[in-house]
Amino acid sequence: MDASFESNPLIDRLPKHLRQFIKPQDYTDYTPINQAVWRYVMRKNVDYLSRVAHNSYLDGLKKTGIEIENIPSMYGMNRILEEIGWAAVAVDGFIPPNAFMEFQAYNVLVIASDIRQLEHIEYTPAPDIIHEGAGHAPIIANPEYAEYLRRFGEIGCKAISSARDYEIYEAIRLLSILKEAEGTPQADIDAIEKKVEDLQNDTSEEPSEMALIRNLHWWTVEYGLIGTVEDPKIYGAGLLSSIGESAWCMTDNVKKLPYDINAAYQSFDITKLQPQLFVTPDFAHLSLVLEEFANKMALRTGGLSGVEKLIKSKALGTVELSTGIQISGVFTNVIEENGKPVYLQTTGKTALSHREKELVGHDTSYHAEGFGGPVGKLKGINLAIEDMSPRDLKAYDIYEGLRVTLEFEGDITVSGEIITGTRNLQGKIILISFKDCTVKHNDTVLFMPEWGIYDMAVGKKVISAFSGPADVNSFDLVNHVPSSKTIKAARSDEREALENLYAAIRNIREGKEAGFTIADVFTSLKNNHPNDWLLSVEIAELLHKQNDDVLLPQVLEYLDNLKIKRPKVAHLIDGGLELIFEKESVN
Repeated sequence: MDASFESNPLIDRLPKHLRQFIKPQDYTDYTPINQAVWRYVMRKNVDYLSRVAHNSYLDGLKKTGIEIENIPSMYGMNRILEEIGWAAVAVDGFIPPNAFMEFQAYNVLVIASDIRQLEHIEYTPAPDIIHEGAGHAPIIANPEYAEYLRRFGEIGCKAISSARDYEIYEAIRLLSILKEAEGTPQADIDAIEKKVEDLQNDTSEEPSEMALIRNLHWWTVEYGLIGTVEDPKIYGAGLLSSIGESAWCMTDNVKKLPYDINAAYQSFDITKLQPQLFVTPDFAHLSLVLEEFANKMALRTGGLSGVEKLIKSKALGTVELSTGIQISGVFTNVIEENGKPVYLQTTGKTALSHREKELVGHDTSYHAEGFGGPVGKLKGINLAIEDMSPRDLKAYDIYEGLRVTLEFEGDITVSGEIITGTRNLQGKIILISFKDCTVKHNDTVLFMPEWGIYDMAVGKKVISAFSGPADVNSFDLVNHVPSSKTIKAARSDEREALENLYAAIRNIREGKEAGFTIADVFTSLKNNHPNDWLLSVEIAELLHKQNDDVLLPQVLEYLDNLKIKRPKVAHLIDGGLELIFEKESVN
């Protein structure tokens, strides 16, 4: 990690595979225009959201150290967030969904530290500090919602993905970058938008657990409403951080639906205004729906379908047997009988764990070529191996130093000399090791004596299957290489000159030496930057406070002409002027 990154105890306990996504927040990267964009959005938001947001929002702004006048420093935020048991880290744009959720499980808020361009002041598909800092952070000051967020992360990061999920993530990440970057050819944006649309509309395969739980995340954490369908309030970060959509969502143009588990099957499009939103009666209801969904996940149902989901994912996952032993690897095969798995197989590096802790001697270097083992009871014996007492085990010759042939239901046979057994703290046998061992399914050989020691995981059924390893230290997960990087705004002499004008007005407002008069700035703005509108609004604000009746009318006339020249920003100009002349200014 970069030496300039300021950590704290919550961040210190993050595993290495999450730390790889963290980058330092370089506050000097924020320009005067960036600061003006933040200030405009926050002033508009606080003015409007004080009427339509959940009451936790304004309280949370104060508790989380988020200022209206300045882009927040994450290090300052962390010192305050720590008091409510959370932390924040900076990342580069979208990160993979399972990593995003795992950060939440550790009570760490992920913040994309870049900020949207002035041209995208109302909404950007790219995650930015307005969306993350001003949207997510304030609401987590509500302890009931914060626990929902943490729990969502804990469950969500175990959701099994598909290969298509990662393809969608990469496409959306690239789309968000290209749309936010200056000067991207429209043809490039159209092409990636079509790819995202095609991927999202592809119904050739069932949506994965990750796809479904991402829908729940979108309709609650990002775009959630709370209260009644007739009179909802905003709590979703995507709405809280969008001055356009926060107003749009309150109109009759957006259908309001009661929030329930069916929201998992409602897809979304990040490039468009949402046609419908879901309303939860309270934050407790969010947790009820989350638990209802989790009860349907392979994490809790296990079984053949859970193993098949892992095989289909082609990614690192874990199967837990009824004894608590956990097999982590890339699952490639399952033998089933009557709808039940009777033999599991991984390919490549595999680790064995118990209660999320790797078993000594069973790391990926020992099981480098994969792992396979039977699941179920022995034929003709009602008592499963895991439930046998020491006397029962001896009676069935499951005893160190004896040669035994174990015939499992499903026609799996294990024949070899028992070396030793491993028990858990409750005394259950979880692993039996054999030498000179042959494993077969009917006449098909699954393991041969010359391959070495055969370690047989013990368990009568698969009780859980989930994404990722049981013990995060078992595998080298520090391997994330995004296919795209965020694109910084281009520097130019014209841009630098405009930044200097914004800096001068900011300095005048704060009572600092500016090097320009307000009149000088306005003259230069008119002559050299005729398309800029936000600085003229800030100039009008200063002149109004100074009771200037000479220059102010000229600025207002200039803005009126600019609204005609640039009708797409007319409502933004009006919104800024409304704050100055019709509302109490929020400072």
